[in-house]
Amino acid sequence: MSEILARASGLVLGYGDSIAVADGSFEIPTASVTAIIGPNGSGKSTLLHALAGIVHPRAGGLQILGAPPGRHIRKVSYVMQSVAIPTGVPITVREAVEMGRYPSLGWFRRFRDLDRKRVQRSMERMQIAELAERHLWELSGGQRQRVYVAQGIAQDHEVLLLDEPLTGLDIVTARTIDELIHSEHEKGHSVIMTTHDLDEARAADYVILMSGRVVAAGPPAEVLTDANLAEAYGLGALHSHGAEIIDDHHHD
Repeated sequence: MSEILARASGLVLGYGDSIAVADGSFEIPTASVTAIIGPNGSGKSTLLHALAGIVHPRAGGLQILGAPPGRHIRKVSYVMQSVAIPTGVPITVREAVEMGRYPSLGWFRRFRDLDRKRVQRSMERMQIAELAERHLWELSGGQRQRVYVAQGIAQDHEVLLLDEPLTGLDIVTARTIDELIHSEHEKGHSVIMTTHDLDEARAADYVILMSGRVVAAGPPAEVLTDANLAEAYGLGALHSHGAEIIDDHHHD
């Protein structure tokens, strides 16, 4: 993990008059799983949005794949949290996953055989191939989350960004997505995800601990210490060493 995937120096992020991340500095290694963890309002989702090129820095520097976020849009696939789908919206599972191929198709979006195969493999990997002709509004929340992740991996990518991918899911969906997260490196891909789960952060290769700023960044054993966690969450947030961190799961 000697190569650098992303680098921040003195990074400041915010919305309107509010600062969400103050003076953040870190380096993220390539071909790894990086967990961004912190309490609600700590800036973890804002940082993920910045890496996706959705939120622009107020100050400082941020690069991913050697360029400012957004420059390599075809190499970075961003999967947001599952959203509610109004009843009757006529989008099938297959059509939703096919959208992941749009960045590679060009203006007329003419599907090639390799595109159809990529969509099919993505559905099979997320165990939703049998749901291909179902409409999104007919699915459970967990099934829809697998659809969105399938859409993300159907896209050509080197980096997969996931916003709280394991929050509030059934065991089948959580296990399927978790297996994907920890196997992407086999293809030379990198995963950066936000999480509120301390065990998931410990299973990552690299951790960024947030609390309105970067409290610590590095390997889990160096970052997830009692002292750092107490600083990020407050002394009353931890009952004992190894306790799971729980917040209200809202976006930052």
